[in-house]
Amino acid sequence: MCGIVGYIGHREAYSVIVQGLERLEYRGYDSAGIALYDGTNLNVSKTKGKVADLRSKLETEIPTIGSVGIGHTRWATHGVPNDVNSHPHFSNSGNLVIIHNGIIENYDSLRQELLQRDYKFTSDTDTEVLVNLIEDIKKNEDVKLGKAVQIALNQTIGAYAIAVFDKSKPDEIVVARLGSPLAIGVGKDEFFIASDATPFLEYTKKTVYLKDGEMAIVRRNKKLKVFKIEDNSIVVPYVEELQLNLEQIEKGGYDYFMLKEIYEQPQAIKDTFRGRMLVKEGIVKMAGVDDNLEKFKNARRILIIACGTSWHAGLVAEYIFEEFARVPVEVEYASEFRYRNPVIYEDDVIIAISQSGETADTMAAIKLAKKQGAFVFGVCNVVGSSISRITDAGAYTHAGPEIGVASTKAFTTQITILTLIALRLAQATGKMSNSVFRSYLQELDRIPSKVEEALKCNEKAELVASKYKDVSNALYLGRGYNFPVALEGALKLKEISYIHAEGYPAAEMKHGPIALIDDQMPVFVIAMKKGHYEKVVSNIEEIKARSGKIIAIVTKGDKEVKRLADHVIEIPETLEPLTPILATIPLQLLSYHIALMLGKNVDQPRNLAKSVTVE
Repeated sequence: MCGIVGYIGHREAYSVIVQGLERLEYRGYDSAGIALYDGTNLNVSKTKGKVADLRSKLETEIPTIGSVGIGHTRWATHGVPNDVNSHPHFSNSGNLVIIHNGIIENYDSLRQELLQRDYKFTSDTDTEVLVNLIEDIKKNEDVKLGKAVQIALNQTIGAYAIAVFDKSKPDEIVVARLGSPLAIGVGKDEFFIASDATPFLEYTKKTVYLKDGEMAIVRRNKKLKVFKIEDNSIVVPYVEELQLNLEQIEKGGYDYFMLKEIYEQPQAIKDTFRGRMLVKEGIVKMAGVDDNLEKFKNARRILIIACGTSWHAGLVAEYIFEEFARVPVEVEYASEFRYRNPVIYEDDVIIAISQSGETADTMAAIKLAKKQGAFVFGVCNVVGSSISRITDAGAYTHAGPEIGVASTKAFTTQITILTLIALRLAQATGKMSNSVFRSYLQELDRIPSKVEEALKCNEKAELVASKYKDVSNALYLGRGYNFPVALEGALKLKEISYIHAEGYPAAEMKHGPIALIDDQMPVFVIAMKKGHYEKVVSNIEEIKARSGKIIAIVTKGDKEVKRLADHVIEIPETLEPLTPILATIPLQLLSYHIALMLGKNVDQPRNLAKSVTVE
């Protein structure tokens, strides 16, 4: 959600910034812009549309020379997507230029104050208010840019990651963050600025992740200076070495990142349990859990907080924790949890799930839970992300970069890591016998090869997709462990094909959705041999009696559902709690092919961002 790229050094900034913006396209955006300083003039080009539109426009519109610049991809909050509201934004004097990811909540009151001081505004954005506030402070208090930014940010309410450039001080860029991510790449006599590290991977692996409430001044040929926004006190920056490599964020021969990431799931799941699950020894080793085992063992309950696909993974985990460890579990939307007055006990364990580790609502919910004394355990994918730093302990999924906006391997690896936690807790509390515990380890070890087998349904999924690509609505049904999979399957179809779809517990169909079923309604049913198989078969009979079109995800070798369904996609057999990992594979592929056949941008669906870093 919004992408920031900046550069100062000895290279041509244009190519670094535009290529960086292309790397950040996965975040979701509706416009793009760039500001380049050529040594005399500050040249800005911006446009509604894609980075490709910006590239073709600016090469004829402005000089693309200069070794300092900032660029931005915008996801509209204040003001419609258009050229004027696109970033970067100038101050009234034209000396300052800013890019901003986030929301300034008190922008309107600040705007009214500035209007009274004869400032003019050309856009509808909160960002233009912020840059003029900085200019006003710089002018009236006669301070340098860094100090002006610090004072201005102490007057703002909201979330932000910003980069500000002053053409009167052309050898520095001032950056700051609160609630929105910002990374600084440290090269030899050069610095890179970005929302995450992907834009500068080929130039440097040395990275400083600014913490909430920190700002930095990056100066050409000088050391990085980091300060606290609140009191301007000096912070010693921690420079870490990135483990990510460039090949991981390229498509690797696939047409879309989403398809690549679907096919990466066998390896991603292996990477998730590698070193943590010792099958021969019958051990689950997880430092974040082991070091806090008493908190887990003595938990009054487990509260899982998440958004979107991560929330669906949390719902699967609810079944798994209650089955394995016999501990009560509640799963909450972080966006609702943070605005209620929830009852939180000091002996609760909160598990916060986020692929990016930057989800604004989840971070706010974590802070609320910690304030009330609960222990918070984070599950995220991105190393060094905000959630990994603000939680008490946690575990990375190690799924590798997920670039496609529609989450795929994040879901299956989140289920994997949550299953490992539940198994460790079940073993520690004696709620699961050693023989059953070992049987789960052995089967989990086989899951990557079974996912590979499930991926062989791709051609069948493409065939089914061709028959239902033109529908307006779809229904997804599952029971037990696979009810959350039905929700996730419906979400995938909505996200990338824009077809309305709903997921329901199969038994709830009779309480409303059955009224929708006719010969135009495809119903995707997850009908595993394990669990409530006979009940699901009865639900299928009810759909069939009303002429609904049935696409069933079944256990390999199934005959009864095959007799009833219009289309069947088989997946390997596994233990019931592990079926969601396999059952979601054909649903991912079905959504992918339907979207592709409809001509949609699978990796960058409209109106969506990969990580929701603003409310």
